[in-house]
Amino acid sequence: MSLIELITGNAGNQVASEAENKFGISKNQVIALLAVAAPLVISYLKKKSQENSEEADALNNALDKDHDGSILNDPSQAAARQQEGGSILDHIFGGQKATVENQLSKNTGISMDKIGPIMAMLAPLIMGYIGKQKQSSGVTSGGGLGDLLGGILGGAQSQAQAEPSNPLNDILGNVLGGGSQANAGSNPLNDILGSVLGGGNQQQQSQGGLGGLLGSILGGK
Repeated sequence: MSLIELITGNAGNQVASEAENKFGISKNQVIALLAVAAPLVISYLKKKSQENSEEADALNNALDKDHDGSILNDPSQAAARQQEGGSILDHIFGGQKATVENQLSKNTGISMDKIGPIMAMLAPLIMGYIGKQKQSSGVTSGGGLGDLLGGILGGAQSQAQAEPSNPLNDILGNVLGGGSQANAGSNPLNDILGSVLGGGNQQQQSQGGLGGLLGSILGGK
């Protein structure tokens, strides 16, 4: 399963529907949020695991213990694991969490009082996906996680480039709006993935909308 299939497939749609019912947010807004949150979370984890071997080992242990991918077959777990998801995000984003949530809120139109709880529902789903990819890739230690996570992001960007008609692009274009209009004809999903992957400050500055903003946050320069 690719990252884009996670977002547009049954698991992503089911969690988005549950969030819609629970928080009164449109399903498309939640899917658009997941489309940005997933690569962002993975990028932060990649950075942490590559810079700190202890973080890499801790992530490896957490994936083995708590995130075996079963949530992908039973997405209803996401609502029940919302508190756990909040703790995951606290650890991943640290002191940048409020800044990340603020930018996500501004660009998806999801209010600040709901962005955190919805992100907390999405976090266990994203972690379950990473755990499943870890199993299928045969990664058994923290040392291999950086390459695994980088491969997930690279694969998603390649798929976005290869599938300009992906329905997710329409959702992102409609929900994220403004930024994509400045790049008429461009692929909004690919713009977001490109900036999260860190295409350099110049590229980030030239991109409008959520992708450029989150790329700047992630770059932290």
